[in-house]
Amino acid sequence: MPGFRYQAYSVEGKLHKGVLEADSARQARAALREQGLTPHRVEVIAANDPAAGARFSRAALSATEVTQLTRGLASLLEAGLTVEQSFNALIEQAENERSRQVLAALRGEVLAGNTVAKALASFPNVFSELYRTLVAAGEASGQLPRVLSKLADYLEDRQQLRARLAIALIYPSIVLAVAIVVVGALLVYVLPQVVQVFQHAHKDLPLLTRALIAFSGFLQATWVGWIALAIAAAAAIRVALKRAHSRAAIHRFLWRAPLLGRVLRHLDAARLAATLSILVSSRVPILQALDAGTGVMMLVPMREALATSARGVREGATLSRSLAATRAFPPVMVHLIASGETSGMLDEALARAARQQQNDIATRLAAFTALFEPAMILAMGAMVLVIVLAILLPIFQLNQLIGK
Repeated sequence: MPGFRYQAYSVEGKLHKGVLEADSARQARAALREQGLTPHRVEVIAANDPAAGARFSRAALSATEVTQLTRGLASLLEAGLTVEQSFNALIEQAENERSRQVLAALRGEVLAGNTVAKALASFPNVFSELYRTLVAAGEASGQLPRVLSKLADYLEDRQQLRARLAIALIYPSIVLAVAIVVVGALLVYVLPQVVQVFQHAHKDLPLLTRALIAFSGFLQATWVGWIALAIAAAAAIRVALKRAHSRAAIHRFLWRAPLLGRVLRHLDAARLAATLSILVSSRVPILQALDAGTGVMMLVPMREALATSARGVREGATLSRSLAATRAFPPVMVHLIASGETSGMLDEALARAARQQQNDIATRLAAFTALFEPAMILAMGAMVLVIVLAILLPIFQLNQLIGK
């Protein structure tokens, strides 16, 4: 039974919006009239409706909403409910209309005889290829609740890692921005106003003072150009990232960066290990798992290294040996995978590797944050000291002249 999105007016003229299920649009309008509502707009939201295809291709749920949907569906299926009953419960629990529309459309697809994975394919912008691959594997093996539970764990871990990265980067960014604004204000506004008083003394100002005055004048004359240059650079980088060749060049530069490159490599390695762990435990063939794992990696060099590893596995080499040959993946991760291949517990070894990489990233971010704060305070203090000296040196010079 398809779902319908409606807008209807009550007797008092109040607009009501929502989702209901009916066999046809006519039946949906009749149901609204029985509720004392006057239908204004009724649209089918079943994913199998061809006319709705364009709307579904643009549908979007946040990462948090997808995670909540996955966790809720896994819990309901583990409790023994059918897929239809689970979707009904999730529709009732949904807090916004957008989620209800997606869930109603998925339920309509399942009731039409499609698998859950095929229903998810109607929303490519919401459910990634990796997500759909895992669900299809769970349905094929009869372990859909278990796979969904692991998938929910994976999504939650990924969100937590993103939150750590955001927290680690937001604070240094704020400190750096404040430092730039404060120093810029001192150079462009405060310093010229104060030093102007001493220029009437007809004495040569100290070298430091003259140098900062010259630099301040340069900034006053060119600050618009610097802002325009920053905007143009940001736009150029954005355009470059959309082109495959330039994006690969930028990623290789980041990949080779001394500190940032190591963090990004470990981040991609953690994503790959967590993804392969779920896929392998879901009995997805290793080559198909490696192909799906490419989609979760950010850096082009890491994707190329994984493709090279997949060719090695296809030719008969072990996964650990193929990964080690590329020299792109952390040695600890490679050794854990080799141990899992030897013991026959590859999925657990991959899960341990993912946790180890995530812990390593968290440790590095904590160390970076701990060192960045005092470093920024010292750097800002040094710049302010130079500006203060540039102001005080003329005062000392005048005092010497008066003393004579």
